[in-house]
Amino acid sequence: MELSDQERASRLSALNALLDLMRPSVQADGGDLVLIRCDVETGVVEVQLQGACSSCAISSDTLQGGVTRILKDRLDWVREVIGGVDETLDPEVSSLLGSGAYVPRYREL
Repeated sequence: MELSDQERASRLSALNALLDLMRPSVQADGGDLVLIRCDVETGVVEVQLQGACSSCAISSDTLQGGVTRILKDRLDWVREVIGGVDETLDPEVSSLLGSGAYVPRYREL
């Protein structure tokens, strides 16, 4: 089924609005969430974590447990989310950008 131009625009607008809602959480830790490409017909979305996310130990959790889950839950046309981190930034510089990610602490019983 081919989408109308209006439906394509509607899907892209909804995707950008949802990403804009998620970005402040990522930016609060010195990173950013960027849309790399999107095929609204096949439902494939590619995003990238940048800034402090490049050196963050839980960036893959952010992509899988956060970004992917939210996009698929809220946009029924999203079938696949391809995610990655910007590896062009020096890891030391990247780590200096962040304010520190949440790391759970476990208490011994």
